[in-house]
Amino acid sequence: MQDRPGATRGVFGVPFGRSQRGEGVAGWAGAMLVEDALWYHVGIWNCLSFSTPPPPPAMVESGLSALGRRQKYVLQSTRALREGERVSVVLSGCGVYDGTEIHEASAILVHLSRGGAEVQMYAPDVPQMHVIDHSKGQPAEAESRNVLVESARIARGKIASLAKLTTADHDAVIFPGGFGAAKNLSTFAVDGKDCKVNREVERVLKDFHKAGKPIGLCCISPVLAAKVLSGAEVTVGHEEEEGGKWPYAGTAGAIKELGGKHCVKEVTEAHVDTKNKVVTTPAFMCETELHNIFDGIGAMVKNVLKLTGK
Repeated sequence: MQDRPGATRGVFGVPFGRSQRGEGVAGWAGAMLVEDALWYHVGIWNCLSFSTPPPPPAMVESGLSALGRRQKYVLQSTRALREGERVSVVLSGCGVYDGTEIHEASAILVHLSRGGAEVQMYAPDVPQMHVIDHSKGQPAEAESRNVLVESARIARGKIASLAKLTTADHDAVIFPGGFGAAKNLSTFAVDGKDCKVNREVERVLKDFHKAGKPIGLCCISPVLAAKVLSGAEVTVGHEEEEGGKWPYAGTAGAIKELGGKHCVKEVTEAHVDTKNKVVTTPAFMCETELHNIFDGIGAMVKNVLKLTGK
């Protein structure tokens, strides 16, 4: 936009004509708005200058009203851009063998942060199925732990009970993997295709699905969607072990038995079920370098955010 003849520029670089230079607070407020608002309501600036007779009161009132509406619009637009998508992340404990896979949870949070999303973490307030000594890979028989309390370690204390999670407060939900999804969020690790899903987990999946809001899952957690959302398309990677590269390939067959449709994908890819708004990626179902898992989770998060429509 070209400056008017004889114009000078204010503190924000916005041009003010000599007869339109607002003084004091009024000039400051005008400078913070977009340029077309200034010139569109030139009657206001004439009124506030010292070199031009004031316009009729009706023009002043109209200009102030329109300027106020424009300022409100600018502030609302800025606020909307700043807030971003509201995404809930559901954890299942802390540690790959009896809870959430920590690398997956961290990758999800990094990608959500880069995507500008607002995140709230949740976990069911229930006992873990059991506790695993991760240094030995064996059950710690004398211990018992709570899923919500353990998940708070990953959330740095900022976590709420899964019972409080509603679709009204969030645009999407994401479930990291780890054996906690198969032991604490469901009984899949023990019962396979005959598993039961935690009541609150089932409610959340059904509520988001009914609301048409996207659901992201990675690693073993896609079995939850396959069990609860009949016919959902998901991936846990490949359907053959391929010399140990895909050690949990048998899960693909279980997904089919659960009523889901399995789609073969690479570890760096995500599968998008556009009909059900379910996005999945293999993550640690594959034996590979960490950066590949990070990239696959990034693809999942990107597609979840895209499906929110924001």
